Amino acid sequence: MSNTWAYISNYSIYSALAVFTLSFLAHAVETAWAVKAPERELASMGGSAPSQIATNPSKILDYKATEKIARIATAMMILGFLLLFTGVIARGVSAGRVPWGNMYEFSITGALAFCAAYLAALQKYNLRWLGLLVSFGILLTLGTAVTVLYVPSAPLVPALKSVWLIIHVITAIISGGVFLLANAIAAAYLYLDSMESKGERSAWAKPLPSLDALDQLSYRLVALVFPLWSFSVIAGAIWAEAAWGRYWGWDPKETWAFITWVAYAAYLHARVTVGWRGRRAAWLCLFAGSTFLFNYVYVNIWGSGKHTYSGL
Repeated sequence: MSNTWAYISNYSIYSALAVFTLSFLAHAVETAWAVKAPERELASMGGSAPSQIATNPSKILDYKATEKIARIATAMMILGFLLLFTGVIARGVSAGRVPWGNMYEFSITGALAFCAAYLAALQKYNLRWLGLLVSFGILLTLGTAVTVLYVPSAPLVPALKSVWLIIHVITAIISGGVFLLANAIAAAYLYLDSMESKGERSAWAKPLPSLDALDQLSYRLVALVFPLWSFSVIAGAIWAEAAWGRYWGWDPKETWAFITWVAYAAYLHARVTVGWRGRRAAWLCLFAGSTFLFNYVYVNIWGSGKHTYSGL
């Protein structure tokens, strides 16, 4: 029975990869087809020249023409999420435990959290333009997981057999997914800010949110999830005392988790008390996110210590 669930998990994750690829391609087509040559638009309008062509004769925008492909892209993102969710659950059933015992399992669940954070934010904010970057990030994570990090289902090592595995790891995964979404928005801010500093935005970027809106959204996401990350670090310390007889041992993973906490705390402090906005805040947000990714990739694979559970 466990082998059957393992096959279901693998097939679901491979299917999710295929669907997320379709979502990525659909988002790419949406962006590309939104930019039209003025001659085509003039022909469709009976030769009358709109003001947009007068101000920008090289290209114009028509997102109405891509509405259908945009809806398909979002639908593929939702379907990919459901398939990935099935794959994560089936992995847990096949192993007879929560599916967070090694880096492969953490990666597929992290990709699921990243996708969930994007879809949840999409309900309130107009973030469909971010789908191209989000789908690419999910594909990169899942592709690495199935090609490099995959290990068969196996029992947990003794130190992981604790209820704190559920509490500590799930809060870390949720925090990481929201942090990565905030970092993607901060990166978009820096790209658009660089574009505006050289003149006006390119045609495809003009419908995207203002710099102020991106700056505020990135801050809100970090402020929303920072208490959860703080709880995750504290829960990890409590678990360490139960498993190893000490709350803190400056293990590489513990150290970098604390560095991430300090970096995001500095980001929030700089915004609230010093008034940092815009470019400086975006760079600080990206720096904080890089410490999280360093902990996730380097410490797990090449680091040493009690937290090396990559299974490789």
